[in-house]
Amino acid sequence: MKFLGVDVNVKNLPELDKGYIPLEAFTRAYLSGAKKPVAFAVVRSENEVSVYDTFIYGTEEMREADFYYSGRVVKLLLWMCGGGEVVVCGDEAVAEHIKREYSKGGAREFDAEFMARVYERDFLVRYAPLSEKPAAKEQSIPTGGYFDGCRIGFDAGGSDRKVSAVVDGNAIYSEEVVWYPKITEDPDYHYAGIVEAFKTAASKMPRVDAIGVSSAGIYVNNRTMVASLFLKVPQDLFDKKVRDIYVNAAKEIGDVPLVVANDGDVAALAGALELGEGRVLGIAMGTSQAAGYVDTDKHIKGWLNELAFAPVDCGPEAMRDEWSGDIGCGVKYFSQDGVIKLAAFAGIELDESLSPAQKLKVVQGLMEKGDGRAAAIYRSIGVYLAHTAVLYTRFYDLRNILLLGRVMSGEGGAIILKTANEVLADEYPECAGKLRLVLPDESSRRVGQSVAAAGLPKVK
Repeated sequence: MKFLGVDVNVKNLPELDKGYIPLEAFTRAYLSGAKKPVAFAVVRSENEVSVYDTFIYGTEEMREADFYYSGRVVKLLLWMCGGGEVVVCGDEAVAEHIKREYSKGGAREFDAEFMARVYERDFLVRYAPLSEKPAAKEQSIPTGGYFDGCRIGFDAGGSDRKVSAVVDGNAIYSEEVVWYPKITEDPDYHYAGIVEAFKTAASKMPRVDAIGVSSAGIYVNNRTMVASLFLKVPQDLFDKKVRDIYVNAAKEIGDVPLVVANDGDVAALAGALELGEGRVLGIAMGTSQAAGYVDTDKHIKGWLNELAFAPVDCGPEAMRDEWSGDIGCGVKYFSQDGVIKLAAFAGIELDESLSPAQKLKVVQGLMEKGDGRAAAIYRSIGVYLAHTAVLYTRFYDLRNILLLGRVMSGEGGAIILKTANEVLADEYPECAGKLRLVLPDESSRRVGQSVAAAGLPKVK
């Protein structure tokens, strides 16, 4: 197929989504002819800078392809690493294009405003000659892995909340409760659910020594900065009741150490614990696509790892994310949204009055009954995963990808894994032996993050 003047060859396409163009396949084809060196730096602070070196064509004939490729790389870097500033090095036309996209009214206005909120400063895009490329400055932060004593681990998902009571590293009790945080305006609803979960776990142990929380969103010093869980909460109530929602809930249990971490980072930590080694990208496929990364030393990097917003598909008809307004981003491929999207393509009619989590359960029920349409959904996700896993290796130093979350539960998860490995071996044989996709046991897939979260705080 031809896309923006580039011949893109793909051997394996998802059977239910023939319009899919893997960003990895486009990238390989594009870079085969791109010779002009450029670099993109995303700046989080004076001491936190991520730099990505690559190439473009730099010709008028390929200008549209240059703009597209550069735009996708910048977006990937921002949602992977985070940044309040982007420095485009080596091509002024590309720099101006990125600046327009991230300006008021531009295609990436949402991304710019999001980063401005996270880093509490105006978002900036600027040009620099390649000779003045910023130096990379990365952190490696030890966290988690403490399991002494009696601990509560809580995992706040968009469709269910999970809590575990963990004693000396053993989960003696775990539960899942359906809730609806993303469509609820009253923060007292969220608070009551969190406190109820904490108290339930506390009742299973003689005492509570620490509380660890895995929660979608961005947290600084246990305070909520940005989080889709509280999407409907008005800003004034967010500032009043959500900023310190976990801090206040923990106080109802006692004066114990508390650590709140992004659910993606906890997924990666769960992976490192499961595998006993680092270089792990943890991906939890649930309400959204949560992701996190630990390096060789099993340390986190201080990156956002919000891969739900990172592009994976170049297809012009790719599904649009309602929040960011962009198309082809991970949330519509590696979450319950992806299952629901593919169910329509497979001819499965889902009752629109059902919540997304309930729709997923319908598909899982069909899978348990051996429905071929449901199996096709999971095979299609497996194809998505193989292409995207290789794309991620361009940006992460990866050995392992641990797959968690509701979408990976049951027979469907096994089909996703099997299909992904087959596509890797067929289309990317150079990666098949170096990149390992790992599916933990069923219990870990569903509540592994709550157990891993319990190990976040260090007991004094």
